[in-house]
Amino acid sequence: MTQVGTPVASRTDIASASFVEWGAVLAGAVLAAALSFVLLTFGTAIGLSATSPWPNSGLSAKVIASLAVFWAMAQQIGSLMIGGYVAGRMRSRWHEGGHEAEFRDGLHGGLVWAVGILISAVLVFATAGLAARTDAEVAGKAAASAASTTSDPMDTILDTMLRSTSTAQATTPPAAGSPATRPRTPNVPTSDETRAEMSRILASSIASGRLSADNRAHLAQLVSQRSGVSQQEAEKRVDDAVNATRAAADKARRAAVLTGFVTAAGLILSLGAAWWAALRGGHHRDTSVPARFVFGDRRRAPVA
Repeated sequence: MTQVGTPVASRTDIASASFVEWGAVLAGAVLAAALSFVLLTFGTAIGLSATSPWPNSGLSAKVIASLAVFWAMAQQIGSLMIGGYVAGRMRSRWHEGGHEAEFRDGLHGGLVWAVGILISAVLVFATAGLAARTDAEVAGKAAASAASTTSDPMDTILDTMLRSTSTAQATTPPAAGSPATRPRTPNVPTSDETRAEMSRILASSIASGRLSADNRAHLAQLVSQRSGVSQQEAEKRVDDAVNATRAAADKARRAAVLTGFVTAAGLILSLGAAWWAALRGGHHRDTSVPARFVFGDRRRAPVA
């Protein structure tokens, strides 16, 4: 008796089979993550070699920032493209044809993109945690040091507000025939609590959109007492500090927006690149295109 149709066992095996080959996906993702790490390290070395602490030497900060953004996107797209090609080339074909085969090849490239992004994120968080622990240990060991450096723009603004004018007055010689006057010096030294209070007031003025009259008068009084300037000069310093704080906040906002857009654009472009590369890898697999690295001229063996 002749059996017509697909056997039940064959239909069961096909239905229970998974069309996602995680071995090919993981191979492409690991390769992409490794290439991305190597290219980022290489780009960091190039960026450091292009900078210089001496004036009129090396590239400007804007040029270096633009090159850094370009290299970050290029290495991400290139590494995921190679990983997607490897996944599409290694995937086994399940006797599907046409658009279905192309979709499954491209889907493997998309999975390479997803797994590669997760691997990179885990590495970044692990590296950031290790760096944070290392920085905490170094900071604890250097707590007794008398001098420390910081890149917080608020500290620079507070230093400008509380800068004493006694040095400039002391170095200015008195006019001829006029009695020597003792320069005005700060009455109270500035403590960390006072600086923290002033920083909070400035930050709250940016959050609320305005600096109240009471806070302005209080800041001017603190500046006058601790810097030795007049009340009018202290109020001017407070106004300048508020404007500088707003400018710093706006600069940080624009930098965050630009970083978000560049990151999103790089992720979308790298997804398209991995999908396209997986399609090419599947096409080369089906058409038996040899994948080899050829260096120099290859001599063919003589035919007997």
